[in-house]
Amino acid sequence: MPFDLGDAVRLRADCKSTVGTLTNATTVVLTITLPDGTTVTPSVTNPPASTGEYFVDYTTAQAGRHGVRWVFTTPSSAYTDMFDVRAAAPPLILSLADARQHLQFPAADTSHDEQMRGWLESVTELVESLCGPVVRRAVVEDHPIQRWGVTELALRRTPVLSITSAAGVLTGGASYDAADLTVDGNGILRRLDGGRMYGLLRVTYVAGRSVVPANLSSAAKIILQHLWRTQYGASRALSGLGGGEDFAVTEPIAGFGYAIPNRALQLMEPHRLPPGVA
Repeated sequence: MPFDLGDAVRLRADCKSTVGTLTNATTVVLTITLPDGTTVTPSVTNPPASTGEYFVDYTTAQAGRHGVRWVFTTPSSAYTDMFDVRAAAPPLILSLADARQHLQFPAADTSHDEQMRGWLESVTELVESLCGPVVRRAVVEDHPIQRWGVTELALRRTPVLSITSAAGVLTGGASYDAADLTVDGNGILRRLDGGRMYGLLRVTYVAGRSVVPANLSSAAKIILQHLWRTQYGASRALSGLGGGEDFAVTEPIAGFGYAIPNRALQLMEPHRLPPGVA
């Protein structure tokens, strides 16, 4: 279960003797490897009444995967773990409230909220892989251009909302002001004066949709409902979750196996990307 950026994560480990008895160690070192490759070694707490039990409340400062390594001496023992931290604003096609309502959870039942949030991230990835970015986000990508230049540059993530910058990467390379560029919804970048662009360009732009089409939101709800069924055993009745042959996905979608029901695919069809476009 990922944590939110800024959360305090409680990390715990037990030190045991060779016969499995909880024992206080002479020394304890906790090393956390951060997503950027650096490490921190926070102070470890061992409550007086908790022999052999150690913990740290670590406040997260970076998004990404964190490695956890406990090392005890006298007795010698070690323990390795990890945890993930979400970005500050992960792209989500649906709100948690929308998800809870669609799955028909009572307002007072929040016991599955964290699981739901994880599934919402997965559902967003599925919809966007077929229809392009739905949630607004900044995109940075490099475009090598032939030495004779081009009048049009196809950006890779569509639809595109606006251009932020187009800067030369190499020393002495040409850069272009955003005010002198235009881009259409299909991601075709041009100079307003019709001139050519040259060099290796690092283009920063905003992709996504200002208004999320209702059929994409509906498709996301159906996919969420379909994937949520993995929380239930095969013997449990699924009529309340919209069972039926369509949810069996007897003809899997290429590249997605059985993750996307046919009815969701049909809802997304008007916004599907052309073949070869990601």
